[in-house]
Amino acid sequence: MRNCIRIPRIILPRKDFRHWAVIACDQFTSDRAYWDRVAQEVRNRPSTLQFILPEIDLGEDDEARIKEAGEWMRAALVEEWTEKLERGFILTERTVSSGIRRGLVVAIDLEAYSCRPGEVTPIRSSEEVVPDRLPVRIALRREATLEFPHAIMFYRDKKDRVMRDLLREDLEKLYDFDLMLGGGNLKGYFVPEFIAADIVQDLYSRGDPCFAIADGNHSIAAAKAFWEEKKQELTERERRLHPARFALIEAVNLYDPAVVFHPIHRLVKETDAEAFCSFFSSQVRCRREGHVLIPDLPAGVEGVTATDEIVERYVRANGGKIDYIHGHEELYRLAAQEDCAGVLLKALEKEKFFAQLKGGRNFPKKTFSIGEATEKRYYLEGREISYD
Repeated sequence: MRNCIRIPRIILPRKDFRHWAVIACDQFTSDRAYWDRVAQEVRNRPSTLQFILPEIDLGEDDEARIKEAGEWMRAALVEEWTEKLERGFILTERTVSSGIRRGLVVAIDLEAYSCRPGEVTPIRSSEEVVPDRLPVRIALRREATLEFPHAIMFYRDKKDRVMRDLLREDLEKLYDFDLMLGGGNLKGYFVPEFIAADIVQDLYSRGDPCFAIADGNHSIAAAKAFWEEKKQELTERERRLHPARFALIEAVNLYDPAVVFHPIHRLVKETDAEAFCSFFSSQVRCRREGHVLIPDLPAGVEGVTATDEIVERYVRANGGKIDYIHGHEELYRLAAQEDCAGVLLKALEKEKFFAQLKGGRNFPKKTFSIGEATEKRYYLEGREISYD
C-alpha cells in the first residue's frame, strides 16, 4: 500500500506552547511527584494535560475522567485555543542528550497497520500489544474529537536523504521553546503540501515491514481498534476519507545519529526485595548492586524474554507488582525504596530492529525506549478525528 502516508491538516495551540505540551502518558508511572509537578506547572492554563489520562492515575474513576477529557477537547475547539494549519507536515528538531533528533509529523492510514502476530503489513507494531492496556485508550478515542499523539514511527534512510533535502528548504518556523521539566528544546517548521508530496515517496523503502511504530504502540493499536469499530457504521465511500481512519505520528529515521536505544528496566514493587533477589539470582547469573540485579543476559529479545519469564513467575508465586522503568538512575532510586527490587537490562542494537519484525513478528513488551524518560515525545501537534 504505497499511499499509507497522508498529508494532514495539523492543529497547534495559538500560544503558550510550554504549558500546552506535556510528556507521554505512559512515562513516570511510579513517580507521583513528577505528575504533581506537571499539574503545578500547568495550573488552569490550556494544556494537553486536560486531554490525557496519565497511566499512574488509571483505575481512579476512569470513566468520568474520559468524559471530562472529551469535554476539554470540545472546549478547545469552541474557545479557539488552537489553530489549524494548511495541509502539510511539520519538521521537528528535538534537542536530546545524544544530539538533535529530527522527525516529520505526518498521518498514517490505519488500514495499512497491524499489531497482530504473523500479519504482514506496510506499517507494523514493533512490540507486543497487551490487550488489557487497550480498553481505556479505546474508550478515550470514542469520546475524543481531537488526537494529540506521542507515537513515533521509524523509517529507513541510511543516507539521511529526506532530512538533507528538507534542510535545504526555506521553511517557516512554527515554534521554538523549551519543554517543561527537563524535556529539552523543541523546534518545528512547516513543510507545505507541495514539498510534502515529494517527501512522501522518499520515506518508503524496500523491506518487511516498510515502517514500524517505535513508540506509542498501544496508542496506535487503540486507534486501529476504534477505527475497526467505527467503520462498521459507515458506507464504503465514507470509509475512504473518514478522519478516524488516520492517525498522526512523528516519522523518525532509524539511522538518525540522535536515535539511541535505551533498555526498559523491570521493577518489582510491594514485595520482599531480598526474597526476589535470591529467587532471580538462582535462575540466572547476576551481579548485584543493592536491590538492583544486573543479569548476564544478551540485549534484545532473548534477554527481555528470559527476564520477564522469571519476574512473572516470581510474582505469580509470591505477589508484588511489576513496573517498567525508563533510565538506570530512576531504577536505582526506586529500587532503594522499601519492598522494591529492580532488574537492569541491556540496550537493543539498532541494526537488529527491522530484522526482528520480519514476517509479522514483534519484540516482547517494553523491550526498548528511544532515549531517556525525559526525552520521550510530548503532546503538542494535533488533528481532528471526528466530524462532530
